[in-house]
Formats: sequence, C-alpha cells, structure tokens
Amino acid sequence: MRPDDWHLTEDIDDFLARAGGFLRSRPALHNTPLTDIERLRTRRADAPGPEAAVFGRLESGGEVRAIFYRTPRGRLGLTPLSAEQTDTLAAHLAGLGHSPRDVIADHDTATAFAEAWQRHTGATPAPFWRTRLHRLGTLTPPQPRPEGRGRIAGGKDREQVVRWCREFCADVGEQSSIDLIDAGSWSDSRFGDRHFTFWETPDGTPVSMAAATSVVGGMVRVDPVYTPAHRRGRGYAGAVTAEVSRAALASGATDVVLFTDPANPTSNALYQRVGYVHVADFAGYGFSYDAPAA
Repeated sequence: MRPDDWHLTEDIDDFLARAGGFLRSRPALHNTPLTDIERLRTRRADAPGPEAAVFGRLESGGEVRAIFYRTPRGRLGLTPLSAEQTDTLAAHLAGLGHSPRDVIADHDTATAFAEAWQRHTGATPAPFWRTRLHRLGTLTPPQPRPEGRGRIAGGKDREQVVRWCREFCADVGEQSSIDLIDAGSWSDSRFGDRHFTFWETPDGTPVSMAAATSVVGGMVRVDPVYTPAHRRGRGYAGAVTAEVSRAALASGATDVVLFTDPANPTSNALYQRVGYVHVADFAGYGFSYDAPAA
C-alpha cells in the first residue's frame, strides 16, 4: 500500500461527502468516529485546540476502505486497519509532522498503531483505555422491574446531571472529563451533547441515570450509565438502560450500542441480560514525546 492511497483534508464537509457512506455502512463498529466527527461538524466554529481537525480516508479500487481523524485536542481515531496499513499510516503522519496526543480504535488496530508510531517517532505509548463494545440485539427489560419510572432530565436537573457525571468519571478514573467539568467547560466534555434520563422511585427521587447520543448514521450510543453507590444492586441501572434503549429504537436508531469495562463482570452481565451482545474490544494509547535537546 502506498502513502498516497491516504487522502487528507481539513474540509469536514468534503470528507463526509466522500467517506460518510463508509462510516454509515457499519454504524455499530464505527460509533465513535460517527459521534466524534458529527460533534466536530456541528461545533467547528468554536472547536478548541491549537490545530485544525484533520481527516483522512484510505481508498482502494475507488472505494473508501478506512478512515482516520485527528481532533483539535490531538486525539487520533481510526477505523479497523491491518498491521501493514497502520504502519504505512504512521509513517505518513510522522513524515507530515503530526504529533497526536493519543489514539483510540479497536484493540488490534490501536495496538498496532501504537507500536508503529513508536518505531517511526520514538514516542512512548502507554495504554489508558480498554473497553468492550456491545450492540443491542433483542431488548429485554429486566424482570422483575424495580418500582418507579423513567423520566427525561430537563433544565432543572442540570446540577444533578453534572454532579453524577463527575461521580461517574471519578469511579472510572476519567480525569480529563473531571478537569473539564471542574473548569466549567461542561459543553466541551463528552457529556455536553448527551440526552439524559433518570430512573425515579414512586416518590419522584432520582436513583439512577443513563444518557444517549443523538441518532447519527442510524446509531445511538448509550453513555454513561450511573447509579450512586448506595443505590446499587436494586435493578435501577438495568431499568434505566432499558428505558433509554427503548427510546433510541423509537427514535429510529437501527444500531444501539454501549461500551463496558471488561474488568467489571457485574455490568457486563447486566447489559447482556438487557439484550446487548459483544461486538469487539477497543483500546486507547497515550503518547509521550521526548523534549528536544537544548
């Protein structure tokens, strides 16, 4: 494969016109590129960071085979690539002077790229994210269902939504989102464009929360799901996840997905009971660059 099989652009509209069909062809597997690129498209005027977003598509035989994108904050996202393709891309980006902060992709692609990036740049990769992707099969609401009902969160619930998102980040060690929340940059956090739903007890007390993205390319991602520690073990998370998943299907989504921590058997079993099926494992690596000699 030649480096010039990769076509790079900063024009997001041109990129989507050429690669949008490829992204929509596998909405579950491509869920993160779909939502990240849509966020960049809708917020292009005030996107943070010292550099413009960059988008690339790999073409062969007149068809798009893979894509990458680099956000203004330096995150590099990839769709599945072979080891040879990751090496060629790493060499090409290194030659152009790119220096991504980190990379996220399916496990094999992310690992291969991290190794190739180290070979071509000397940057040291360190894993920071390991997750399991699930796609909704047949929705199966939990039985018995806990007492209460789902309620869409509104403006008056913002303080509680923000507080619970911060608690969720503390639980999973997501410091970058905590920093944004604490800095008052809620809209810049990954939760800023989510639609939140509470599970409430019959007296109206919120006891669990789930959120979902808007429909993009036929796909909705459920993220996050959070229940305060003292409320866990009562079925609330399963109930609110089922409620959000049902709403996603009703909104026209063909693929409803979520990520889970592979080290948490409780949550994995919960989502499987609701109807989610394992699709693939994903990973992320951060890069450390040696400072130039004085």
